[in-house]
Amino acid sequence: MKTFTYAAVSPPGHGTPAAAFGKHVIRMMASNTGGTLGMLEAIVPPGEGPPLHVHEREDEFFRVLSGCFGFWCAGDYVELAEGGCIALPRGVPHRFRNIGETEGCLMVVVTPGGFENFFPIIELCKPETPEQIASVAMDFGLTFLPDDDRKVA
Repeated sequence: MKTFTYAAVSPPGHGTPAAAFGKHVIRMMASNTGGTLGMLEAIVPPGEGPPLHVHEREDEFFRVLSGCFGFWCAGDYVELAEGGCIALPRGVPHRFRNIGETEGCLMVVVTPGGFENFFPIIELCKPETPEQIASVAMDFGLTFLPDDDRKVA
């Protein structure tokens, strides 16, 4: 990790769009923060969210910018509306889902940074099979787990 000695800024309306696994906007890259963090916005349609998965390298922090989301982590479940925050530790299976009736938006911070590159890489590679997706995910220390059939009540 490089030294982080200057302000990293992402003005309103700026960012790099990535359309892999839904809509994302990369707001801050690890390369802008000395590797300290990466930041992105995830725009999530109703009923959508990633499958159960584990990050081996980074912790994740989520802030609900709009909508209502359910988060599962280590057997716990919590619902958060606009303004709510949750921090999820690396190495622990987790998932989230938009449980609202409208599109929702999350601010996601990963630390250390680097994982924010996953979505642009997936968009570029266009993997077509679960095995190809898993291969790219493995390069980012990400493992998708079998569906645990947990449904939002």
